[in-house]
Amino acid sequence: MVLKPPLRNSFRPIIRPSNGSGLHPGKPTPNNADGLVILHLFKKCLLIHMRMQPPSLHCLLGRREHKTRLKIGIIGGSGLDDPDILEGRTEKYVDTPYGKPSDALIMGKIKNVECVLLARHGRQHTIMPTDVNYQANIWALREEGCTHLLVTTACGSLREEIQPGDIVIIDQFIDRTTKRAQTLYDGRPTSPPGVSHIPMAEPFCTRTREVLLEVARGLGVKCHPQGTVLTIEGPRFSARAESLMFRQWGADVINMTSVPEVVLAKEAGLCYASIAMATDYDCWKEHEEAVCVDNVLKTMKENANKASSILLTAIPLICTQDWTHTIKALKTTAQSSIMLPKQH
Repeated sequence: MVLKPPLRNSFRPIIRPSNGSGLHPGKPTPNNADGLVILHLFKKCLLIHMRMQPPSLHCLLGRREHKTRLKIGIIGGSGLDDPDILEGRTEKYVDTPYGKPSDALIMGKIKNVECVLLARHGRQHTIMPTDVNYQANIWALREEGCTHLLVTTACGSLREEIQPGDIVIIDQFIDRTTKRAQTLYDGRPTSPPGVSHIPMAEPFCTRTREVLLEVARGLGVKCHPQGTVLTIEGPRFSARAESLMFRQWGADVINMTSVPEVVLAKEAGLCYASIAMATDYDCWKEHEEAVCVDNVLKTMKENANKASSILLTAIPLICTQDWTHTIKALKTTAQSSIMLPKQH
């Protein structure tokens, strides 16, 4: 007897009622051995057919997707990178195809959720915005298994209604940087192959932003639900003419670090959201004291607990949800954006 594999989409198992161990009503199996042989052949035929079908058939036949295990990466900005928020801390120094990240990865837990903290400017704040190795930072956190990146950033306000000390859950950016690598696919021999044309219509993860916003409101923190950040090269602050121009462009806050960090996170398929803290009015506001480092640090110190409280509350809340489809969609977008070299 020769059993031919079924044609694609031709296999339709039919189950008929039986009056015993036979294959058909009223026709008992000749003996147990023959029945086992037929059952074995039926199973083999089914397995062959399953291998010939698209993955959706496996789901129809009972295969379930497992809930994605989450790990939260935290990138702390100026004055907002306190490792004490983590329990059971350990440090890990890593290298990447792009060099070393800004500092050691600090592993630990927040309310039993695995987290990895990285100080964007180094723990001693010795790295200026232009020199932050954004590529290495994102790569290291992804390789460590992070699914989400929650980041904090200090920024200047370009709007009267965004007062110093307010939180903004930013949703868009304008890039005014000039000296930074903008992609993980930069053509170096150690980088992944291809060119990535990642879409940036929605740079920040909408779902993660919604969690942060919900938490901020629940904590009674004054929080703006959206805003456009304009990232300048730095390290200098803006001239007044620039600040006025940025307001005309529609920017709400200004900083030196959101780009290219958010772009690289998108390429890496990560759920990225930013807690932006307004530390001052940028210099467009003529009768306000001019922006200076001392005032920025003073406001950050007074309000850093707001960002920490949001993180400490949001992280366990994130992990009560199933992010399987969100993460899958981000990874699919990242993968489909890559153009690989032509094969000769």
